[in-house]
Amino acid sequence: MKKLRWQLLIIFLTGIVVGVLLLSEQPIDLPTVELKPTEKGSYTEALIGSVQRLNPVLDFYNPVDRDVNRLLYSRLLQFDARGNPIPDLAESWGISEDGTVYNFLLREDAKWHDGQPVTADDILFTVEMLRQGEGVVPEDLRTFWQAVEVTGQGRDVQFLLPEPFAPFLDYLTFGVLPHHLLGEKQFDELRDDAFNLQPVGSGPYRLQRWIVEGEQIQGVVLEASTNYYGAQPEIETIVFRYYPDSASALQAYREGLVQGISEITLDVLPDAMREPDLSLYTGRRPEISLVLFNLKDPKAGFLQKVEMRRALYMAINRQALINDVLDGQALLANGVVFPGTWAYYDGVPEVNYDPEKALSLIKQAGYVLAQEGDTVRRKGDEELSLTMIYPDTPIHRALAERIADDWRRLGVGVTLEALPYDQLVSDRLAPRAYQVALVDLNLARSPDPDPYPFWDQVQAQTGQNYSQWDNRTASEYLEQARVTVNRSERERLYRNFQIVFADELPALPLFYPVYTYGVSNKVYNVRMGPLFDNSDRLATILQWSLVKPQVQKTP
Repeated sequence: MKKLRWQLLIIFLTGIVVGVLLLSEQPIDLPTVELKPTEKGSYTEALIGSVQRLNPVLDFYNPVDRDVNRLLYSRLLQFDARGNPIPDLAESWGISEDGTVYNFLLREDAKWHDGQPVTADDILFTVEMLRQGEGVVPEDLRTFWQAVEVTGQGRDVQFLLPEPFAPFLDYLTFGVLPHHLLGEKQFDELRDDAFNLQPVGSGPYRLQRWIVEGEQIQGVVLEASTNYYGAQPEIETIVFRYYPDSASALQAYREGLVQGISEITLDVLPDAMREPDLSLYTGRRPEISLVLFNLKDPKAGFLQKVEMRRALYMAINRQALINDVLDGQALLANGVVFPGTWAYYDGVPEVNYDPEKALSLIKQAGYVLAQEGDTVRRKGDEELSLTMIYPDTPIHRALAERIADDWRRLGVGVTLEALPYDQLVSDRLAPRAYQVALVDLNLARSPDPDPYPFWDQVQAQTGQNYSQWDNRTASEYLEQARVTVNRSERERLYRNFQIVFADELPALPLFYPVYTYGVSNKVYNVRMGPLFDNSDRLATILQWSLVKPQVQKTP
């Protein structure tokens, strides 16, 4: 179980390959239905992308499907912005003292959109589809569920783990499928079943109709489900329209076709900010951009010295990176656990931009400019130079160049090498064939921090501890936190880990990117906090309203 974690580095190759496979399959023919220009109680949002299948076990590589599925399907659990589990289909749950048995009781009033009750059979069937989903469900997740025994009857569901695994609740946020409609099907049949475009869920909204122009699906219309067990939404109808990019979505907003834009990307952010009636909401993405060091590389032995790593950290003007390269769309990172979550320790000292102090540390370590005109410092026969690899994208290139310039001002020789992200991971990080790397760590759909896969000793040789950080104390904290059920004890263990990480700096956390969402100011009660998935921007949609709240007058 300790090697099973599917929220990993952003490896674009996997997502792109599977996405292309899904896109290559033709959707089921649908009748053309025209949408009325206006409807009472209707909110319309532009989604960036195209529909594939409205099925939660098939949406791992299509975020726009996950956006719609968020409203169609219920899950056993949800998570709040701090990463705390909250009930959804599960009315309550309990965990055995040894952390291997998880018992859940389903809500008695949970029903599918067709009126049938939600039962344990639905949970068991959905897990079986996750096990079978070769090529569509991430392989790590498939393997994970194959190791977990799931039983249940009526409203009772039990998960039996082969060993304690405290982050297990993270894995229970999958959308649940209806066994009574799909239970006779195998996964291969499910992939192209009509259900995927005629979904039946148990969420707050149900499918009303598709918007089809010519032979192309242009949007989908959802209506509030009268069978939903929770509070009824304030907005009766949600319309999603599909657009190829943020620019076309913004133009649709200007033309009055939509009231919201699912993502405001950097290329259109300045234009969006000039729209007087468009409110922009930002939330931290579940990502960390950082500089990884290969602590075992013999040609850059100075990276093994913590004072040199600290000097390199102090030399990076991270706020300038955010302001100049990312247009301010990121937050300074002070560690590898997200701030504001239950596991975050805010007592870790910040490392501020201080090039003078950085230079002092380098000089104290004995590195000097040996001769007049030298630009690279030396210590005896050792040259203070390194090669940094980075993903071959315009933004990563700009970031890498700014970091290299900051280091060169200290007398560090820096060579930059751009690589496609898949090659960067498979050809350089995995075999530990690098010195320094600029990477993005993606913890999407992972409210539990679980830093184990990236920083534990066990992962240093063949796992994802690409820095090969070999710290026994930090590893013990991570290993204990993975098998400890008690939340207070886990908080203590993660606090201690963060302190050790800050002291050792096996990598340099740079920033947390933010997600920007646009909604008309005629839509009220919109709130967006930190995100664990892009669809989390819709977490409060049941409270959104098209009616301006009344201001209470003080007598």
